[in-house]
Amino acid sequence: MAETLRIGLYPGTFDPVTVGHKDVIRRSLRLVDHLVVGVAINQDKKPLFSLEERVALLEAECADLPGGPERISVRPFETLLMRFAEEVGASVIIRGLRAVADFEYEFQMVGMNRALNDTIELVFLMADPQHQAIASRLVKEIARLGGDTSKFVSPLVRSKLEEKFGDD
Repeated sequence: MAETLRIGLYPGTFDPVTVGHKDVIRRSLRLVDHLVVGVAINQDKKPLFSLEERVALLEAECADLPGGPERISVRPFETLLMRFAEEVGASVIIRGLRAVADFEYEFQMVGMNRALNDTIELVFLMADPQHQAIASRLVKEIARLGGDTSKFVSPLVRSKLEEKFGDD
């Protein structure tokens, strides 16, 4: 009998991908055989980076993780999260939590998602304490105002932020 791969889905906007996101991706690989990083197309958030840029940055960030492209795939999606999870064959959705505010939002979403499909488990990974304050929206604000983002993003993402905001 063939062994079934345990597929996980880690969804987000990733605008931009931070060291906190990468930490959740790395830790998720301990829980699943294959991880799909789902890049949400959410025009309401008015992303700084295009969908193509976010996908490319995530692919580059994941390339050096254990198993790299063999265990991680990056895919855009613009549908209901549960529909996308079903499409990729995920048995678990992984969400990162930084603070109580994240938990309150995610708690509401769990009920809705369970009503849509109660066979897909939702797993929450607490952010590593050193990454708890990192939020993509704050990283963009720091970059826009000319601050140092090197503690929050990789050198590649930092250079892309500098291109977007200029290196004054």
